[in-house]
Amino acid sequence: MKRIKLVVAYEGTNYCGWQVQPSGVTIEGVLNHTLSQLLGEEIKVTGASRTDSGVHSLGNVAVFDTGTRIPPEKICYALNQRLPADIAVQSSCEVPRDFHPRRCYSEKTYEYRILNRKIPIPTLRRDTYFYYRPLDAAKMQQAAAYVVGRHDFKSFCSIRASVEDTVREILSCTVAKPQEGILTIRVTGTGFLYNMVRILAGTLILVGIGELEPEALPGILEKRDRSAAGPTAPAHGLTMIGIRYVSSETDTMEV
Repeated sequence: MKRIKLVVAYEGTNYCGWQVQPSGVTIEGVLNHTLSQLLGEEIKVTGASRTDSGVHSLGNVAVFDTGTRIPPEKICYALNQRLPADIAVQSSCEVPRDFHPRRCYSEKTYEYRILNRKIPIPTLRRDTYFYYRPLDAAKMQQAAAYVVGRHDFKSFCSIRASVEDTVREILSCTVAKPQEGILTIRVTGTGFLYNMVRILAGTLILVGIGELEPEALPGILEKRDRSAAGPTAPAHGLTMIGIRYVSSETDTMEV
């Protein structure tokens, strides 16, 4: 048996998120079914990030164990011939049997895209949130700087989450000035809570329209109360950009 790592990109519009559910089509479910057919054995993948319904990815990571004789680097090509057009495995390789995509130290990067103009652009409707009120990117960047570091992000966690430890570390959070009307919030951290990036995006939007001052962010963090933060921004604007695995905080192991 050997362990194979996949880097998976997908458009999440037509899926009920990553994780297998009793009803509804999921990314994990499609991968399990397609790999099982391809390899002639029961396959269950383990994913690094359980993205929500409608969220996209350019580089989620999944692993599975197999006894196949297909060369590891060739599995992605064979798999992509069978997958639907909105899922594509970017690469496949063999990794050590003890490699686990959620237990190894990693840095995850997400982007939230906002089309900030008076009129929507139909071709962007699937992966970019249309917001017509003018946003002040400079003020949003000032606010974003306050979340960098190790904080208790309970205010930015969905009340449906059952996690007990809400302390997470954000390595960077930037708000890029609009390019062709698209404003991008980019967040990198060692871990995220349920809906954390979408709640952060919703809060930064309030800053952008002047309903919150940038200096309000430390107080929101200190309250540890979901009602203190802004709304949860729609899922379709969020994309997982990728995951960087490191053997320590300085030595890169996987990219």
